[in-house]
Amino acid sequence: MMKKFIFVLLAAIGTFAQVQAQSIITGAWKFTDGKNEHHLFFQDGFFFHTQHNGNQFVMTRGGYFKIEGNKINVLVLFNSADTLEVNKKESIPFSIDHNFLALNLGKENTKFERVDDGKAPLAGVWQISGRMADDGKLVEIHQTGTRQTYKMLTSKKFQWVAIDPAKKQFMGTGGGTYSFTDGKYTENIEFFSRDNTRVGASLTFDGKLEDGKWHHSGLSSKGAKIYEVWSKVKASPIF
Repeated sequence: MMKKFIFVLLAAIGTFAQVQAQSIITGAWKFTDGKNEHHLFFQDGFFFHTQHNGNQFVMTRGGYFKIEGNKINVLVLFNSADTLEVNKKESIPFSIDHNFLALNLGKENTKFERVDDGKAPLAGVWQISGRMADDGKLVEIHQTGTRQTYKMLTSKKFQWVAIDPAKKQFMGTGGGTYSFTDGKYTENIEFFSRDNTRVGASLTFDGKLEDGKWHHSGLSSKGAKIYEVWSKVKASPIF
């Protein structure tokens, strides 16, 4: 009985330590290299890294992450610039000094400055799980096939990606800043892979959290009425 208790206690301590380690880098970070802006987001076991030059989209990559010691271990699910990297694992040494995250990516450290800590009512990684039908009834959406669409929100930043890791395909992404106040959710687009004329645009929707789900309604970018329900997801426990 005592051995079982000790095992459970150690497992709980290990889980707590893992959560604490993950929270160290949770949130949004930025790095500027000349005219290139890099956005790096960590939330609920997922990471996204995107680069753009003004309104010109350059690339994006992302997947699962897990901290072990002073290393960030990642499993790449998508890379718009290099499909050969998909499904590969990497181990990246890191350190944090105040509001700066230093990543050892080769010959020298790259320092990202903290933008936010990933703590907000909508912070998390979301997948659409329901949609309002024409008859006014909510219809559940079940993920089928290997195509995946995620939307990550930190405290201030958002990014969505449409990918198919099994086929090593990247279909599109967009992101920027967001606000969620008094039932109004507003996105300000900073990068968009499919149409850079959308950069600088703002979209406002009605939003609410209900039973842990995000209800999102309004007009799409094409003017069509939408009512969507989104549910939180976390990184695969296999990683």
